[in-house]
Amino acid sequence: MIGFIGLGIMGENMALNLLEKGEQLVVFNRTKEKAQALMDKGAVWADSPREVSEQADIVFTMLTDPGAVQAVAYGEDGLFSGMKENSLWVDVSTVKPAFTKEMADAARAHHIRFVDAPVSGSKAPAQQGKLHFLVGGEEQDVKEVTPLLEKMGQSIQYMGANGNGSATKLAVNMLLVQSLTGLSEAISFGEAVGLDKEHLMDVLLALPVTSDIQAGKRDTILQQNFDPQFPLEHAYKDLQQISETAYEAGAPLPMTNSVKELYALAKKNGYGKQDVAAVYALLARD
Repeated sequence: MIGFIGLGIMGENMALNLLEKGEQLVVFNRTKEKAQALMDKGAVWADSPREVSEQADIVFTMLTDPGAVQAVAYGEDGLFSGMKENSLWVDVSTVKPAFTKEMADAARAHHIRFVDAPVSGSKAPAQQGKLHFLVGGEEQDVKEVTPLLEKMGQSIQYMGANGNGSATKLAVNMLLVQSLTGLSEAISFGEAVGLDKEHLMDVLLALPVTSDIQAGKRDTILQQNFDPQFPLEHAYKDLQQISETAYEAGAPLPMTNSVKELYALAKKNGYGKQDVAAVYALLARD
């Protein structure tokens, strides 16, 4: 039995892929209604993380932030109170590497194995089983969980020790957010000087200065239909984690910290629940 905790935009679709590819699942989410589609397909509902961990040998968590991970792990009804000795906890949340190492140490203290395997990808790749996993942990543990990761993703990149998966994910999101901000700023600039927005977008996307991730947001920006594939508020949360991690490591991040403040402004102006590309709407508005 596989456990899955956290059934938001990403988690629900990841769990659904496991279920549809033959795995038996026991699931938990703070809001039970979000588990209904999985339950309709055969997933077993648990009333707490502890109930999940008592039934599963491998437990996945896909949660919003470190506070949510801690809430699931600790306490009378937490994972640590129910997980069997030598069972495996795979955290696919996007969190700081320092926090990941803390959770790995806590798991070991409870005689539980731990793998950090955050994902690169948004709602559509999660639905299609085309995520990219960035993995840290003991190599043998990673090998054990790889067949499950392959049911949810198209690549597994082993990065080494616990924390390295999380660190790699922050680097990925740093580039992601900077690239979308750069494209949004270029389109906003072009409009301001009188260029046709759609023509400019197509010219930029045909040149080697742009990337696939930017091309994927073409229609999102042109139509200003910011249905959240990756909510802007989550990108802002990740930028804050990147900034904190860089401070701890002594790494200067002049571009990323400037972008972080722009996303703080976007969130303050009501774009937090919209897609990350909604930063364009902030830049382009009158």
